[in-house]
Amino acid sequence: MARTGHHRLRRVATAVLLLVPAAGLLWVPWYAGASPRLAGTPFFYWYQLAWVPGSGLCLLAAYALTRHEHRDP
Repeated sequence: MARTGHHRLRRVATAVLLLVPAAGLLWVPWYAGASPRLAGTPFFYWYQLAWVPGSGLCLLAAYALTRHEHRDP
């Protein structure tokens, strides 16, 4: 029974990791502004650009969780 709970927790964590970048980028009113600026670049642009490596890290973590899942008997 403990394995089932651990398996379910891994699946939920994977789903959250896959949904975070989509939610962070699809909720446009939250980041549709000019301030704060980073090196003169408005927040709207650098926030989206920051999600490029952020999404990659989320995908890498989700892949690691699912890869670990396949190794378990």
